[in-house]
Amino acid sequence: MAADPRSGPPIDRLAEAARRAAERQKRGLENPEPSLGARLGQMGILGWTIVVPTLLGLVVGRWLDTQFSTGIMFAAALLMLGAAFGLWSAWRWMHRAGGADQ
Repeated sequence: MAADPRSGPPIDRLAEAARRAAERQKRGLENPEPSLGARLGQMGILGWTIVVPTLLGLVVGRWLDTQFSTGIMFAAALLMLGAAFGLWSAWRWMHRAGGADQ
């Protein structure tokens, strides 16, 4: 049966908790959390990264549909391609080198 780590002397547990708290505080000072404005800016960039290619695909597809009288064939196809490209771009931006919190 394994020993319970909480069963040690109270002083040892207190020292360990203080050491972990100091490490967390040090990491927080070295790498602070982005501000609310920075977070809102990230959401805006991600939104436009997805919306712009989607709308461009729709506009180009609609124009092609009017040129070739194909109903909504090109509009639907290019809408999906634009959305896929926008989502891929947003995913790549979030996972670029350095992590998602930049």
